[in-house]
Amino acid sequence: MTRTAQIDRTTQETQITLRLSLDGSGAGQRQSGIGFLDHMLDLLAKHAAIDLDVQAAGDLHVDQHHTAEDIGIALGQAVDRALGDRAGIRRYGHFTLPMDECLVTAAIDLGGRYAFEYRAPIAAEKIGNFDSELIEHFWQSFAANARCNLHVLLHYGRNGHHIAEAVFKATARGLRMACEADPRMHGIPSTKGVL
Repeated sequence: MTRTAQIDRTTQETQITLRLSLDGSGAGQRQSGIGFLDHMLDLLAKHAAIDLDVQAAGDLHVDQHHTAEDIGIALGQAVDRALGDRAGIRRYGHFTLPMDECLVTAAIDLGGRYAFEYRAPIAAEKIGNFDSELIEHFWQSFAANARCNLHVLLHYGRNGHHIAEAVFKATARGLRMACEADPRMHGIPSTKGVL
């Protein structure tokens, strides 16, 4: 079974086309109109081992909020769709990632229910010209639409760019683990028999 999805999302604020293959290698192009977000999406694709194409046109003359949010929504929807009924996956994934002076842990449950805890504050309001608060909002939008539990914790760190990279890489690695096929797990990974 190919675990792929395409999401076309058009609102009065953004137009997004996102293509995803969960069983990839990091291939694809990310063109959001926000350089720093493209960099984070490149890291996500590489470390999650997913192929990811993102084409976005948003109201960047207003700010970056709608574009970052809607890409998070589309990515979550694509992961949810590509997973299908989620049979045979590990379901849970976690990763603790060092990034220079930073240490971040991300833990994920692809169990079909939304919960989000984010404790990775960045002191600086901007990373370059990117609004640093949008990192949390991106992942919240993703988690709600992927129907997953996502917990992100910054143990320590100072540099905003490093914290952002550590969050994206740790979450990507946790997602990769959770999406992987589990050869010992037959059917739905729940005692309920459904997710």
